Amino acid sequence: MNWRRASLGVAAAFPVIALLAWGMTRDPKDIPSPLPGKSAPSFALSVFAPGQQPLARTVGDTVRLADLRGQVVVLNFWASWCLSCRDEHVTLSAVARQYAGKPIQFLGVLYNDEPVSGTAWIKEMGGQSYASLNDPGARTAIDYGLYGVPETFFLDAHGRVAYKQTGPASAQVLARVADSLLAAAEKDGAPTKRNQ
Repeated sequence: MNWRRASLGVAAAFPVIALLAWGMTRDPKDIPSPLPGKSAPSFALSVFAPGQQPLARTVGDTVRLADLRGQVVVLNFWASWCLSCRDEHVTLSAVARQYAGKPIQFLGVLYNDEPVSGTAWIKEMGGQSYASLNDPGARTAIDYGLYGVPETFFLDAHGRVAYKQTGPASAQVLARVADSLLAAAEKDGAPTKRNQ
């Protein structure tokens, strides 16, 4: 046996094994984002799925982030081909309904998908309480640094990204973050606008 070659083999393998061991301690869903605490990237996207009353919007209308200043915004990126999006759809829709009439907007943003497919998926899923927006070319998704779907961004009443949820959002996370942002807006006297 050549001890020198064996020693080199062990020395070369050790960093790889250490890196793999370290990787096993990480949560693959925990993808850091540079956006929390910073101004949310602006967007102007058209509505392709109106949602249901009282949260409905008109198909073809343009939703601009600048027009939502003063409200908390829950921005959920999804796609009809996304299996995990199915896991959160009913929860998101139900939680959005619970916040109707409060200064908070829930919006879906279609990612790398066609509006026709998105509309069919919403119908298959039993509807959706809030409107969904078309993001042609995934420009808004790119601006938000999207890694995949579903991802949900929570924007405070000042238009800053406050929190990012990677993967399906649970009712507990949605309510906890939404309530804390609504309370912060009320506490700091941010001018708020009610849901339209």
